[in-house]
Amino acid sequence: MITNPSDFFASGCGRCSKFDTSDCKVQRWRSELAQLRSILLDCGLTEEAKWGHPVYTFQKSNVVMLGAFNEDCMLSFFKGSLLHDEAGILVFAGENSQVAKIVRFTDLATILRLEDTLKAYIFEAIEVEKAGVKPSLKKIEEYTVPEEFQQKLDENPDLQVAFRALTPGRQRGYLIHFSQPKQAKTRVARIEKCLPLIFAGRGLMD
Repeated sequence: MITNPSDFFASGCGRCSKFDTSDCKVQRWRSELAQLRSILLDCGLTEEAKWGHPVYTFQKSNVVMLGAFNEDCMLSFFKGSLLHDEAGILVFAGENSQVAKIVRFTDLATILRLEDTLKAYIFEAIEVEKAGVKPSLKKIEEYTVPEEFQQKLDENPDLQVAFRALTPGRQRGYLIHFSQPKQAKTRVARIEKCLPLIFAGRGLMD
């Protein structure tokens, strides 16, 4: 993955074999991403590379991330659920998202039209960080533990200790990841693949 945010705009995130090729998703949205980058930097945020993407921070706190997909590019607000969203443009990043919200774009004209609105949202997100506001999250105890993972926990006390030592966010990520497949064999495969990460104290995205 890239370690310099400028490399993202030139070549992509580095997370797949399409990196630095014309097939990279970033290349499809080059103009749109460049404009979004300009807006973010105009708001005084610091540009960093995290998880292969440009992340914009305020006093080391993550505020917004840029991303590119097949059908669109997007701005992801790490604490989007705390924004007022008067324009109604934010949606949750995924069905299990509680905090992060995104704005999707499919053309440069929309970004230019919404520039003032986007800047207002960014400045509001910065104020959220300044105020130290924390979102209310669903407790770990409220998540369903897949039967296959519960069996692993029951069989291995060391795994129980390692899993409970993870941060709530990392635990939540694993439980959601393990619960998604419909077939038991797929759930088991995911669990087995992630066991070394859990024992190492790492999350899915670390």
